[in-house]
Amino acid sequence: MAKMEVKTSLLDNMIGVGDMVLLEPLSEESFISNLKQRFDHSEIYTYIGSVVISINPYRSLPIYSPDKVEEYRNRNFYELRPHIFALSDEAYRSLRDQDKDQCILITGESGAGKTEASKLVMSYVAAVCGKGAEVNQVKEQLLQSNPVLEAFGNAKTVRNDNSSRFGKYMDIEFDFKGDPLGGVISNYLLEKSRVVKQPRGERNFHIFYQILSGGSEDLLEKLKLERDFNQYNYLSLGSAIVSGVDDAANFRTVRNAMQIVGFMEHETQSVFEVVAAVLKLGNIEFKPESRVNGLDESKIKDKNELKEICELTGIDQSVLERAFSFRTVEAKQEKVSTTLNVAQAYYARDALAKNLYSRLFSWLVSRINESIKAQTKVRKKVMGVLDIYGFEIFEENSFEQFIINYCNEKLQQIFIELTLKEEQEEYIREGIEWTHIEYFNNAIICDLIENVMYQVEGFVDKNNDLLYRDLSQAMWKANHSLIKALFPEGNPAKINLKRPPTAGSQFKSSVATLMKNLQTKNPNYIRCIKPNDKKAAHIFNEALVCHQVRYLGLLENVRVRRAGYAFRQLYEPCLERYKMLCKQTWPHWKGPARAGVEVLFGELEIPEEEFSLCRSKIFIRNPRTLFTLEDLRKQRLEDLATLIQKIYRGWKCRTHFLLMKKGQIVIAAWYRRYAQQKKYQQTKSSAIIVQSYIRGWKARKLLCELKHQKRCEEAVTTIAAYWHGAQARGELRRLKEEARNKLAIAVIWSYWLGFKARRELKRLKEEARRKHAVAVIWAYWLGLKVRREYRKFFRANAGKKIYEFILQKLMQKYFLEMKNKMPSLSPVDKNWPARPYLFLDSTHKELKRIFHLWRCKKYRDQFTDQKKLIYEEKLEASELFKDKKALYPASVGQPFQGAYLEISKNPKYKKLKDAVEEKIIIAEIVKKINRANGKCSARIFLLTKNNLLVADQKSGQIKSEVPLGDVIKVSMSSQNDGFFAVHLKEGSGAAGKGDFLFSSDHLIEMATKLYRTTLSQTKQKLDIEISDEFLVQFRQDKVCVKFVRGNQKNGNIPTCKRKTNRLLEVAVP
Repeated sequence: MAKMEVKTSLLDNMIGVGDMVLLEPLSEESFISNLKQRFDHSEIYTYIGSVVISINPYRSLPIYSPDKVEEYRNRNFYELRPHIFALSDEAYRSLRDQDKDQCILITGESGAGKTEASKLVMSYVAAVCGKGAEVNQVKEQLLQSNPVLEAFGNAKTVRNDNSSRFGKYMDIEFDFKGDPLGGVISNYLLEKSRVVKQPRGERNFHIFYQILSGGSEDLLEKLKLERDFNQYNYLSLGSAIVSGVDDAANFRTVRNAMQIVGFMEHETQSVFEVVAAVLKLGNIEFKPESRVNGLDESKIKDKNELKEICELTGIDQSVLERAFSFRTVEAKQEKVSTTLNVAQAYYARDALAKNLYSRLFSWLVSRINESIKAQTKVRKKVMGVLDIYGFEIFEENSFEQFIINYCNEKLQQIFIELTLKEEQEEYIREGIEWTHIEYFNNAIICDLIENVMYQVEGFVDKNNDLLYRDLSQAMWKANHSLIKALFPEGNPAKINLKRPPTAGSQFKSSVATLMKNLQTKNPNYIRCIKPNDKKAAHIFNEALVCHQVRYLGLLENVRVRRAGYAFRQLYEPCLERYKMLCKQTWPHWKGPARAGVEVLFGELEIPEEEFSLCRSKIFIRNPRTLFTLEDLRKQRLEDLATLIQKIYRGWKCRTHFLLMKKGQIVIAAWYRRYAQQKKYQQTKSSAIIVQSYIRGWKARKLLCELKHQKRCEEAVTTIAAYWHGAQARGELRRLKEEARNKLAIAVIWSYWLGFKARRELKRLKEEARRKHAVAVIWAYWLGLKVRREYRKFFRANAGKKIYEFILQKLMQKYFLEMKNKMPSLSPVDKNWPARPYLFLDSTHKELKRIFHLWRCKKYRDQFTDQKKLIYEEKLEASELFKDKKALYPASVGQPFQGAYLEISKNPKYKKLKDAVEEKIIIAEIVKKINRANGKCSARIFLLTKNNLLVADQKSGQIKSEVPLGDVIKVSMSSQNDGFFAVHLKEGSGAAGKGDFLFSSDHLIEMATKLYRTTLSQTKQKLDIEISDEFLVQFRQDKVCVKFVRGNQKNGNIPTCKRKTNRLLEVAVP
């Protein structure tokens, strides 16, 4: 049975009043009391019409699960309890189905939960929009931009552990189906003064603490940082550790998010180097010195920090040291250089740190926009999400609070205007006369910037935002590509003597642009409220909430909604909810919904002045009328429940009786069938038993007759057998007796012959021993005589003569044995006979060396000139790729053929043959990698003496022709793949479309021949780069080609895929 959909409403089981428009009576006290009642029951969302009030619970609530997302998906705004998902779904469906651009304005005081609200909106939209690999990648990049911007733009304040210290407006772009294509982020007024100074109890930006806590020892060593927070003057030491915040884990999250968004490894490293430089700038201290002319100047106390900063940024130390000590002022054609005293030097240091960090943050936003921007140029639908700093009133309010509060007043002004406009448009659309409503207009406050006391000290400096030109020029001279890009005004060729626009004017212009953008979209409002200043759960400070309700103008918003009619609803849901109150409309109304509502309200005798039937909705003037309807509905539902119970119980009893009756009939039928079957089985069994007994008696009778006949036959056979056995045994005994007699004679004769032989052998042995003894005695006697005769001649030189004789014999024996044990004439045969004597060790080694040289010469003498060239190429390949490229060992045994295509014999390539006049060194089919999507297409690769040509495989038409002088480098990975990139000289005619990226089955041969041919032609060695990550130029963009290992769906064939605008990934098995 299918699960029935249960329709609910915000009026069902309502805690307090879910929509403040229905609050009765309406006053500030009842408004606050209703919010508190709902907050105490974990109901943190309340409506004012279509506006959502969100109270920060300061704890996790189980109301954001995937099940909740599905519950609010494609549901009417007022159909379920108030929730931020309801507003998000309404905005998304209006954008998708009605082609209305949307914006979601999230406002409130610092610590009220605006940042979390924006995350929830984005996560809901990401969950309900389309699926697919590309769509999921876009959604993931959009969501992962948040951790990066929070790390660099958020900080702990006294009111919020994750306070946004910048304003963020994100436009999320969708296609016609409602799938996200990309986004654009705008940032407003980063609080850069926090870099150099933080109020008591607050921290600097998160990223400083995250790097020091979560960075590896290797990273910190590269950045020249120490893990101890106490080492850095720019960090608030008293608030460095925040309870419940794991900076090390957050740093890992930020690094992972930067990788997902599309930051290259070298870009991430450059960003961390700039952050480290800012930290170390705060440790530079100055001391006063007096010059001869009486002017004060400053000197750096300890230059070690300055040295490390210069090593990080690639700036000449003397240039930066001078920029901290002198200031150059230019006016028309004159330059004046003045010294800086200690106070001015500290100002210059802090100004550089603030500008360096704020420009880095702007660069991060631009870099994220580059990654998440939509790749297509089709018409897009846009949903904007505004998360901007809330009202801030501190003990000391400075320039930042001044312009932050100005921005919030502008947002309050547009909220009032758009709310009135929306209400007026609905009244006109429904045909209700619009009457003027008195409300508080804050246009005057926008002019006066609210009634708050501001500390004007430093206003002018912060507004001017002055950075000495000497420091800008010093930064531009850095060998650090990122820092150089952050200070374009430091280029001496682009000096502008005009004063730059002030921070206030820039912010005012940005806010005006933002307001203009918001007015072009359909607005949706989330008003965030902070329940207490302690950041604690379950505490509701009525005075604090009342203050926020007042300056957010929430009561005025309710009064605007209730000025004419307090409640409105479409006819269909209204009739569906209250149709049980009228017999004519219950259970089904077959006419138009408006007519049904008119009949319903007429039956209930509701006064006509209490409601108005308009074009598509019914408008109810007084909330008490709605509550009366709800009470009647509740009572009617109880009556209906009783009726349903009665009907259900009767149906259940009838069903049970019919089921029992049917069961009795079935049981009786089965029993009768069983009884007949049992009787039949008994009769059948009896017949079978009788038959079996008769058949058994007949079989036994026949068996007895057969056995008697068989016994008679066996008796005759047995008697004959016994007779023949007796005859055979008598003959056998006779033969055995005769054989025993013959054997005895043979044994006696053999014993006699053995005795005679042993006796003769003994005699012969005795005679031989006597003859041998005589011969030995005679030999000893002759030897003794000879030694006595010649002793006088040999006594002096006998040892030397014997040594030389033995040595000569051993050498003669050694060479004769070596002649028979020589190895083969192959130069690769490493076999060699073992050394027979230790004194021949050096001779043995020298003979081995001479033999190897001789057989190598014999082998070389057999080479032709062509074979010599092949071996030279193989030797060149060994020097280039051995122990560097994993593909090299497999190529050693493969001969270098060069011309794998017989162009001259194939008529299809006649046009190509006619176009190429030079000798072709290489002709092969390769795969050319498409620059846009990473897909492969077949091409003919030709290498001649002077040019490199790429032609179409099918037609033979030449696509590209590159002189070898324009080829500057060949790049490939160290892995077992055939991908390689041919880099072209910038500015050359062939480099218009960028570098080539190929894949070949003969990579080693092609790279070797290209290297030798280029060296022969240009007299310069071609650079061969072997790395698993290298850059290629595709038109105007540099794209990183990265090789990774992975399991392949298509076997062991490497695959290439364009991951982002700047990343091409090759998966190698």
